[in-house]
Amino acid sequence: MFTTEGFQAPNAAHAYMRAFELAERRRDPHQLFMAAYGLWQSANGASRIPECRRLSNQLQQLTARNAGDELRLQAHHSAWATCLFSGEPAAAREHCEAGRRLYDPERHRLHHQLYGGHDPGMCARYFGAQAYWLLGYPDKALALGNEAFVLAERIAHPFSLALALQYNSMVHLDRGEPEVALQRLEAAEALAAEQRLSFVVEPQLLRGAALAALGAFEEAVACLREGLAGPGAARVRCFGLAKLAEALTGQGEHGAALAEVKDGLSTAEKTGHRQWEAELHRLEGVALSGLNQPDEGQHAVEQAMRIARSRQAKGYELRAAMSMARLWRDQGKRTEARNLLTPIYGWFTEGFDTLDLKRAKALLGELA
Repeated sequence: MFTTEGFQAPNAAHAYMRAFELAERRRDPHQLFMAAYGLWQSANGASRIPECRRLSNQLQQLTARNAGDELRLQAHHSAWATCLFSGEPAAAREHCEAGRRLYDPERHRLHHQLYGGHDPGMCARYFGAQAYWLLGYPDKALALGNEAFVLAERIAHPFSLALALQYNSMVHLDRGEPEVALQRLEAAEALAAEQRLSFVVEPQLLRGAALAALGAFEEAVACLREGLAGPGAARVRCFGLAKLAEALTGQGEHGAALAEVKDGLSTAEKTGHRQWEAELHRLEGVALSGLNQPDEGQHAVEQAMRIARSRQAKGYELRAAMSMARLWRDQGKRTEARNLLTPIYGWFTEGFDTLDLKRAKALLGELA
């Protein structure tokens, strides 16, 4: 059901709940772990992050003593996704690294049949890629994303490969490479059609995000609205709303962009899905500034910077700092803008060919 209907499939959740009840009755710890993992995957698919946290903690408690590497690997699996979606990229990276150390492609080759329908070694790499980008390492993110893709091809498991392509597309979007993102998406769509697979990341959201990055804002808005209405949008709704706000801003529709941002922030509050929270506040600031509310806009961007810093999310901190620097530049505060952006840009040690760092360098040159 996960493979053909998506992680949000309600019948899968019902089946795992029944399995959990039976495993508890029979006091079978291995079956109890597998059922709890299935419940975690269902909560993850529906973007119920507090429930994910509770179940992930339970999985880690079940493996705290004398557990083999199979169960410990899957406990980390639940934790790296939960931490990333909760807005904790550093913790997500630690669990990904632990999972990569435990994973053996031969000993764990059947895990995709038992835990969530996909390979954990591949998942540790593509989630690690997202965490590394957030933490300010875009080249490490690219390398891990490519590793996920290569591993998925090597184990020849279609659903794992489709997932690797979808998340690889997201990494390229973060790096400012929309053409490559579209190539990965098209490959994922062809594979899904051939193998009759579900999409974990709603494809129209990825397509709309790429089109917005290419400047095709009208088409992007149409794709993003369609994607947000799709059956698999719950898990990445905040991402879709952030990208929709960005596309609307590109059209100069700041009021509409602000409404989508507010929806995104409300969704983050209700679900606990905070991976894109800093970016939503930044886009809120951009929209408010476009509506000639500079003080409110600055406050929102400051909040974006605070959130990004508290989570070590250098990727979003750099974007927020650039937005603030542009606000101050337009107010004649060029020195303040330069002093804000210089140390954040100077922190980075890689990824200087990516779009955000190129833009930051150009902005610093303008402010010099």
